[in-house]
Amino acid sequence: MPLSKFLISIIGTVGVPACYGGFESLVDNLLDYTPDGIQYRVFCSAKKYSERLTSYKGAQLVYLDRDANGISSILYDYESMKQSLDCDIMLILGVSGCMFLPRIRRKFKGKIITNIDGLEWKREKWKWYAKRLLHFSERQAVTYSDIVIGDNKGITDYVKTAYGKDAVLIPYGGDHAVKIEDNTLYAEYPFAHAPYAVTVCRIEPENNIHCILEAFSVSAPLPLVIVGNWDNSEYGRTLKEKYTGCDHIHLLNPIYEGHRINWIRSHAAVYIHGHSAGGTNPSLVEAMCLGLPMLAYDCVYNRATTEEQCLYWHTASDIVRLLKEKQSSFATVGETMHDIGLRLYSWRHIAEQYNRLWQN
Repeated sequence: MPLSKFLISIIGTVGVPACYGGFESLVDNLLDYTPDGIQYRVFCSAKKYSERLTSYKGAQLVYLDRDANGISSILYDYESMKQSLDCDIMLILGVSGCMFLPRIRRKFKGKIITNIDGLEWKREKWKWYAKRLLHFSERQAVTYSDIVIGDNKGITDYVKTAYGKDAVLIPYGGDHAVKIEDNTLYAEYPFAHAPYAVTVCRIEPENNIHCILEAFSVSAPLPLVIVGNWDNSEYGRTLKEKYTGCDHIHLLNPIYEGHRINWIRSHAAVYIHGHSAGGTNPSLVEAMCLGLPMLAYDCVYNRATTEEQCLYWHTASDIVRLLKEKQSSFATVGETMHDIGLRLYSWRHIAEQYNRLWQN
């Protein structure tokens, strides 16, 4: 089938323009490198967009009156699949609705490509029945997809070991994160006048926020800034209540404006990355592309993303030790992270890898 007839449906995101997370940024940047003859259809949550564009960067936008996250994401994705039966390719981001792929397969004659994201069913935030459901959806995604994408070597190795299937390795991009110069923001964030450490993430146990906060509350040579959704869980609310009184710890609510979050990150002296689950984390590769020295939680995913070239920790005491003993190596680590980031995680390179899949 000639490329001029290709209609590709993108399923599983809140939507574009990106205002939420990693998959949304992936789609937003993928649209910048749309090949000739390709038409994208992107499904969006009507609940997140007061202004509902009919098209964006040449893509058709279709709005569903459901939330794209949480338990409702299952039906959100399923409805998106049902409205994509006329497409040539379904690109499914995440496995929430993939439990319905056997049913979709009976009606859809095109190609199904699924990025399974991280191993969502292993996350501590889910209860046992949710973990089983997500694990089942992951199995259906791998079984019924023509191509499976893993964003990290740890994920592709897992797919091979668990399911005996080869997955394509395509990470996230991060070079949209650039150093921002805006002196007006110092008044809003006065901590930026002096060196500080920064973390940007969802406030969840597997992101080891409790370890990071413990390290900086006990003994740390730098102030700490953490940007995250503190009020979305009991875990986050408990940590916020416990550490709000620490003068050198700044707990900021989520910031979705790219200009502002890049300014906060690019002025930091070091990035603390606590993710222990999932694959290639967007906030990690963005910090790498900014050239930040990196202290990352020691797990297979983070070692793969950073090519084992940054500083790693397991405990709060490890963080304290690295901050005190390894500061002389921070500049070198930052330069190395920057080089790896631009070599592996440029959006042009990521888009080229996705675009090759449309022709396979």
